[in-house]
Amino acid sequence: MIINDLKNFLEKLDHYRDEFLFLFIKPYWPRKIIPNHITYVRIFVGLLLFVLLFFFKIEDKILIFSLFTLGVVTDLLDGSVARGLNKVTEFGAMLDSTADRILIFPIAFYSLYTPHKWLLLTLFLMEILNAVASMFYKSKEIYLESNIFGKTKMVMLCIVFIAILIVWPNAPSVFFIDMLWISIIFSFLSIFYRILELNNKGYIKNKILVKELNKYEKKHENI
Repeated sequence: MIINDLKNFLEKLDHYRDEFLFLFIKPYWPRKIIPNHITYVRIFVGLLLFVLLFFFKIEDKILIFSLFTLGVVTDLLDGSVARGLNKVTEFGAMLDSTADRILIFPIAFYSLYTPHKWLLLTLFLMEILNAVASMFYKSKEIYLESNIFGKTKMVMLCIVFIAILIVWPNAPSVFFIDMLWISIIFSFLSIFYRILELNNKGYIKNKILVKELNKYEKKHENI
């Protein structure tokens, strides 16, 4: 199955990323700096970008690019630090996904609102659906952790918006806009796999939906 093969491939890449970072994190990372501290930095950067762009109308390219890149670096590190130091927590996982949205939204809105309104709206709607799925998870006291499709979506968004900021205020190439549309597919897959997990735990009550989900899983168990 293509989707399962893609999932396995992406999980291997993520594992190799962690193993590489662990070479530096496990022996050298200062233990007083916990993963959530790194995530708080990303939240601060996202809020600062929002204030600079929409309240003070500051459009200094180097400043905005540097702040966003700093936020991206924190996203690269916090999860690996948590796993490398065995400090993974449910609160940290929820904080991480919230920080991702706070970082991405100001740049997405500023760069896409005029030329690509439908793309911006679709990105926002998918994030709202992801947030609703996350809250439902929490309401059922299920441990919440980003799946590989959600992580891949965030990586794609970070890369594309860095590229957009490099050419900003000029319009980005069609390639990067297409990449954003592709990232929406990964958002959908992230939500779909959350639904599968909920079904496996017995939280899906609609009989027709349960039947179709079970049929899907049974079909792909045999591939």
